Amino acid sequence: MTKTTDAVVVGSGPNGLAAAVTLARAGLEVLVIEGQPTPGGGARTLDLGLAPGIVHDICSAVHPLALASPFFRELDLGARGVDLAVPEVAYAHPLDGGRAGLAHTSLDRTAEGLGADGAAWHDLFAPLVEDWQPLVALALGERPRGIAGRLARIGPTRLVGLGSRLLEQGSPLWARRFQGDVAAALLTGVAGHAIGKLPSPVAAGTMLMLGTLAHAVGWPVPVGGSRAIVDALLADLRAHGGEVVCDTPVRHWRELPRARTYLFDTSAQSLVRIWGDRMAPHVRSALARVRPGPGVAKVDYVLSGPVPWANPDVGRAGTVHVGGTREEMAASESEALQGRLSEHPFVLFSDPAVTDPGREVDGLRPGWAYAHVPNDCPVDPVELVTRRIERYAPGFRDVVVAARGIPANRLSGHNEAYVGGDIALGELTMRSMTQRPRLALDAYAAGVPGVYLCSSAATPGPGVHGMSGWWAARRALEDRFGRTTPVDLALSR
Repeated sequence: MTKTTDAVVVGSGPNGLAAAVTLARAGLEVLVIEGQPTPGGGARTLDLGLAPGIVHDICSAVHPLALASPFFRELDLGARGVDLAVPEVAYAHPLDGGRAGLAHTSLDRTAEGLGADGAAWHDLFAPLVEDWQPLVALALGERPRGIAGRLARIGPTRLVGLGSRLLEQGSPLWARRFQGDVAAALLTGVAGHAIGKLPSPVAAGTMLMLGTLAHAVGWPVPVGGSRAIVDALLADLRAHGGEVVCDTPVRHWRELPRARTYLFDTSAQSLVRIWGDRMAPHVRSALARVRPGPGVAKVDYVLSGPVPWANPDVGRAGTVHVGGTREEMAASESEALQGRLSEHPFVLFSDPAVTDPGREVDGLRPGWAYAHVPNDCPVDPVELVTRRIERYAPGFRDVVVAARGIPANRLSGHNEAYVGGDIALGELTMRSMTQRPRLALDAYAAGVPGVYLCSSAATPGPGVHGMSGWWAARRALEDRFGRTTPVDLALSR
């Protein structure tokens, strides 16, 4: 490439596109370079050829942060034609014997369905749901900048309450809250999104934020698939002069066009590979030490009808956590961390047609599943995941028309950042969630002037929220272009 431009963004996932949109709206000439044939990274929706007209979400399918992310709220996805459909039941957790826990968008209704443990569930979430936006601002905020202000917005009383909940649910004290196993399993399924040790402070923080959002705004499913979010970002980028080039992997900085700034929506490992020979040694060393987390293995199904859950109410949920009891989930997550494949892995499942009926074509519908497995696990997950779902949905095999599995060690073929199936782009620990990918006053800086990391490998971490890209772009605008005023993201009328 010989073209000279203001800014180059490598990687077109939600964070890369968030960065590109922010830079383009600031008046910069922006070029986005994507290694895959299509843009979108972890938010692509493609026809895999499994059945005519059926499209599949390649990575993410349900977006708990889409309605809560400050970046997306400012961008206003709804005004751009993105329909974020919110299921009445955000998530469900089936158990043996046809029992199940259901997390409704209504906190009160959820509590009513949990019987004797309903009051304890309500007590856990009510104060957080009442004033959820400061909690999201704290979780998704730039670090370390502005942390004092965000803490002040929450206030000392609520901070103490939040801290006590983190301590309780992030330690062996988590067994004290509930009397039965349904509420405990329902809550642990959300904690499992952290893909790591259970219990732990990181899993507790993930659970409190996602659990709060389920009752505050819901867990939406984009109508038409995750690509609806990507399409909105691409449309805005192009409307402001941005350009996207696909099918162009970047292996070294010499392959890049000249630019005043470079932002990378990639893993830390890729950033080191591309810029390592020009990086400050201490930065290169710190990024090279980023430890990968456990992997996920993906299964795409084509189904001839709804999943025959033993408890039919489970079929109303946008997301189903298939993990068994709290104890079973803790054991299986521990095995994945230790590099062993559990016979009963934790599985996330979604039937998008439950919330978006248009995803069903000629009586067929897609099914989406992730299984938590050891990093770089080579095992095809189809039988493992099918057997896991069949336990709580007898006859599931009978509605499976087609299935395609992607082992963890091949997931990077769909998104180069997902090395070994690590969709979190680095192990989630208290230190890494406080400041990713390294301890620094500027965690986005890559140790080369004008080069920044804008992926979920940087703070605030995993999720389709665009915040890492937004923060990194704002840092680049300040450092390289002297732009300190906020960039207006509102849709031009």
